[in-house]
Amino acid sequence: MKNLFIILAFALSLQGCFFVAGAAAGAAGVAVVYDHRKLEKILLDERIAKSASDKLRENPRINESSHIEVTCFNQVVLLTGQTTNPELKQLAENIVRTVPDIKRIYNQVNVKGPTSALTQASDSWITTKIKTQMLATKGLQSGTIKVVTENGVVYLMGIVNRDQAETAVDIARQVHGVQRVMKIFQYAG
Repeated sequence: MKNLFIILAFALSLQGCFFVAGAAAGAAGVAVVYDHRKLEKILLDERIAKSASDKLRENPRINESSHIEVTCFNQVVLLTGQTTNPELKQLAENIVRTVPDIKRIYNQVNVKGPTSALTQASDSWITTKIKTQMLATKGLQSGTIKVVTENGVVYLMGIVNRDQAETAVDIARQVHGVQRVMKIFQYAG
């Protein structure tokens, strides 16, 4: 049971769309079970995120002076990370905009130097704590919520009703180290 919890915690700390190779594949499969979207939607999000990330890495100006992460849920893209100037922030968004099937882009890239490894580890820990709390909250469909943490700012994405959104925000706000919670929800019903 302890090993299952460790694998589950590891899988929950990942910020990409769900599909994890190796030992965490079983835990990722559990996460997909709770994601009520069709498999085609999940795979489309994975393709969008990978294509956008690849295009950003292919651009030498962005690749050399930026740390940008791409998250996709239900064809909504969230860009987080850091870049050295506003022009590169806009360039990153313009590059990602060329990826087909994107409905909306939220560009939350900060114009400043890259975060430290300690900050990145703290962000991963915050994400893991939030996801674990959500999973333990009765009635919350946590599989429909994606949690991304960047420099203490928590972004919540997904398809939820308003009550679930409030519950998710309350959970995130109570986790130590969270500076701010940003909702990027699509509301159902």
